[in-house]
Amino acid sequence: MAEPRRQRARRYRFEEGPAALAVRVPEVLDSQYGMYVWPCAVVLAQYLWAHRRSLPGKRVLEIGAGVSLPGVVAAKCGAQVILSDSEELPQCLQRCRSSCLMNRLPHVPVLGLTWGRLSPELLSLAPIDIILGSDVFFDPKEPGRFIHTCNPETNPDCFISLNYTDFEDILTTVFFLLEKNPQAQFWTTYQVRSADWSVEALLYKWNLKSIHIPLHSFGADKEHLASSSLPGRHTIEMMIISLAQSEGTSVYSTLYCSTR
Repeated sequence: MAEPRRQRARRYRFEEGPAALAVRVPEVLDSQYGMYVWPCAVVLAQYLWAHRRSLPGKRVLEIGAGVSLPGVVAAKCGAQVILSDSEELPQCLQRCRSSCLMNRLPHVPVLGLTWGRLSPELLSLAPIDIILGSDVFFDPKEPGRFIHTCNPETNPDCFISLNYTDFEDILTTVFFLLEKNPQAQFWTTYQVRSADWSVEALLYKWNLKSIHIPLHSFGADKEHLASSSLPGRHTIEMMIISLAQSEGTSVYSTLYCSTR
């Protein structure tokens, strides 16, 4: 008989002057990514805390939420939050629900959204203002092949050494959401695991643009955040992704029509 997995509640406390917010998330020591807090999630949650005054009333969707630390912080700061994770990972969806209950957020919806899949849940989503995603660019399908940072728009000789399917699923979903909500933004943090690749070339392909957010600008350039040991010495980056200006028929509309 397999030993029962140990669950613990980890506490995070965000502070700025006299203002403070404490949240707890349930973690299970498990090999699945969404069962515990990763360093990127703490950094993204810190960004939300630093911008908490802009969150009340904002419609927020967290994708790949897992234990949902950023989404929970956004909800506690007054945002209207929807949490989501893969419909194929019921344990991760249960972590989302458990985090809500642990933080007295029983009415926050939890949806199964699988990246790259045009599900009824994705198509029927209400309008959103902000998409959250921490460490969603973590698992290229062919880790031996990298994207070289270059911009085909300014460098016609740019060569991209990558099978474009590596991050296609997540970018398909993000692009669909941004095109459906043109004023929305995707706030995302990612861990730098190799200096040889970047998502910038794929963002160009998908008609997306990004703004790099320095960690020091929101107090996240530290090894310990929110009274925790995270992010530690991991190199974390943050960027805000949005639609680039375009004319004519959209890339996604073309792809969608071609599959019908």
